[in-house]
Amino acid sequence: MTAFITHCLKSARLDLVRLLLCACVAWSYGTAARAEAPVAEISAFHLERDGEAIMLAANVRFELPAVVQDALFKGVPMVFVAEADVFRERWYWTNKRIFNTERHMRLAYQPLTRRWRLNVASGLITQAGLALSLNQTFDSLSDALAAVQRLSRWKIADISDQDLEQRHYVEFRFRLDMSQLPRPFQIGTLGQTDWTIAASLSQPLTLDSAK
Repeated sequence: MTAFITHCLKSARLDLVRLLLCACVAWSYGTAARAEAPVAEISAFHLERDGEAIMLAANVRFELPAVVQDALFKGVPMVFVAEADVFRERWYWTNKRIFNTERHMRLAYQPLTRRWRLNVASGLITQAGLALSLNQTFDSLSDALAAVQRLSRWKIADISDQDLEQRHYVEFRFRLDMSQLPRPFQIGTLGQTDWTIAASLSQPLTLDSAK
């Protein structure tokens, strides 16, 4: 009986050691993934007034991770989302968001034509709504990505009813939207930082006049 209990204790200790080793390996892979996570940055950002509209222009620089590029070539569409919020500062309460604007950019590879298709809309792009979105085609992935990374004369707000004597600021965010990937990819990429593409900034609302 004693020998049996001793054997069980040894087996339990071995199982614990194996579990700890697996945890260490997983942690080391996670650390390496975090260290090698792709970096995105907003290399240019500009706001201007055109009549009663606030127009935004920005460039977002990033290298497409190999796993994302591989998925694209296998026919998995990727959706990039740009989002802009305009806030009015309030000293007596939390700042008030007065405008929110989104741009969804769905990038997909078409194997039959070997071309890239980019659909742009102000909200979620469903299969039924593809025909209603702005559609562009490109001969190369680099050209398609350049269109995704460059935002030009994007109307983010209407200032006709706003008092610009008050202090305002703009928050801008850009990301690869993992929630719009097919469900198996959402599960498979959970916690994998090499799928993360994101950048953001916040700055006071100062407007130049449109040229």
